[in-house]
Amino acid sequence: MAAKPKKSAGQKPRKKPRKKPESLRLRAASAALTVANLQASLAWYQDVLRFTLEETWEHGGKVMGASVKAGSVHLVLNQDDWARGRDRVKGEGFRLYLSTTQDVDKVAGGIKARGGTLASEPADMPWGTRSFTLVDPDGFKLTIATLA
Repeated sequence: MAAKPKKSAGQKPRKKPRKKPESLRLRAASAALTVANLQASLAWYQDVLRFTLEETWEHGGKVMGASVKAGSVHLVLNQDDWARGRDRVKGEGFRLYLSTTQDVDKVAGGIKARGGTLASEPADMPWGTRSFTLVDPDGFKLTIATLA
């Protein structure tokens, strides 16, 4: 068996060669949610969850979209233009998993203290996280969990 070459002090370890064809490598993701009432959704994300407002977009003098942020997570909220009908169900079959290093029991308690309703209380999961679920005003499910 051949000996591994020694590294000089300060030398970075060699990276393995990438497999061909290379896979897609992304650095971040954000979700865009179409909401029934943008102002109500902004209030909920800011006041209940404590996201901060980053930016808003206007169309015809009316705010039609906004970006909110919590830590390194960005969400885009867009006002529904109702082109697909007012009876369109939102949030069905969709869930955002959000991870945090914060104590999820304290996070959940703060959300409830600010008027939020949890769909499930904080609980330990078999895969090693502790999480809880809540539903936004449009039915989008959010699960907030500790990092495993």
